[in-house]
Order: sequence, then structure tokens, then C-alpha cells
Amino acid sequence: MANIKNIIFDFGGVLVDWNPEYLYRKEFDDETEMNHFLENICNSEWNIRQDEGRPLSEATALLQKEYPEHKEMIGHYYGRWEEMLGGVIEESERVLKMLKPHYPVYGLTNWSAETITIAYDKYDFFELLDGIVVSGDEKLIKPNPKLYTVLLERYDLKAEESLFIDDNLKNIETARDMGFHTIHFTENIDLEKEVRSMGLL
Repeated sequence: MANIKNIIFDFGGVLVDWNPEYLYRKEFDDETEMNHFLENICNSEWNIRQDEGRPLSEATALLQKEYPEHKEMIGHYYGRWEEMLGGVIEESERVLKMLKPHYPVYGLTNWSAETITIAYDKYDFFELLDGIVVSGDEKLIKPNPKLYTVLLERYDLKAEESLFIDDNLKNIETARDMGFHTIHFTENIDLEKEVRSMGLL
């Protein structure tokens, strides 16, 4: 039986359903054009720099200068960012609420320091967390082990006593290498079954 004393959740893709397509489906009539825009212009490589601390205004201006023909669409990315939020992932929220009476629960997320406040205001589950580390505040992003270390040191946790739940395999692999217990969250996973199999409920 695993000696787990703490539970750590990622947010986007685990507790929060975030997808730029929710916004851009309203703006593009052609799905192929939308996919090209999100894969080649406002793509994940560009977005992750904001998760690492780059100001949204700077990121937007740089991209608009590079792609002036897409200036309006690029402006929508952070100007209408809240429209990318599809809601809470109900299964994960339910499991969090089941675990909370028995364990301290934390958040470790790659997220812009400027947009995380929108999510804080929108979702009640944040109130249940005993601590949160946001990449944009720390100027570090997963899977950099230094960000995990910030969480461990700030809240006096031990990796080998902590369960980390994330949808990104690279983030999971780093956690495993550091000694965390892990659950790789995918659309096919039964999270409650997973945590019960580990003896946590």
C-alpha cells in the first residue's frame, strides 16, 4: 500500500476543461482554417511562454506584428480568453471532494498568472485547495523539476508521500523520476477507480 499523505492536481485538462477551439469555432467558418491558425499561429508553443511568465500584452503584440493579417484573431486569444473555458471536469471535481476530508490537496499548474485569476473567480473547487503553485508566478513551467520543487518546499511535502495527477505524460514522467506517485489522467481513465485501487478511498 502506497504511503500517500498528499494529493496534487493539475488544473487544465484535469479539473478544468480549457480549449481554444471553444472560442475560435465561433470565429472560423472553416474548421481547417481554424486548425491551421491554432497549430501555426496561436499555438501551444506560443501559449506556454505566457504560462512561463511572459506578459499577455507582449505576447499578443509580438504575434500581431508577425502576422498582421490575423491581428484581430490573435487579439481574441486573450481578449476573449474566458470563452475558452468549457467548465469544470465533473468527475475530477467529485473525486477531489471525496479526497479532501482525508488528505491535504494542492494544485500544480502551467497557467498564466494573468488568466488564472479568471479561473479562480469562476470555479468553487479552488477554495478546497490547501496550496497552489502557478507556473506564471514562478517563471517556471512543468516538466521542469524546479517547479515541482517549489511546491514541495513551499508546503513542506515529500514527493514519495504525494500523488500527482496530470494529463500531460511528460509532466507525469518528471514526477515519477522525482519519486511522486502518479496518475496519468486521460479521457478513458476512471479516476475514482484509480484512487480506490491505491487505497486512498
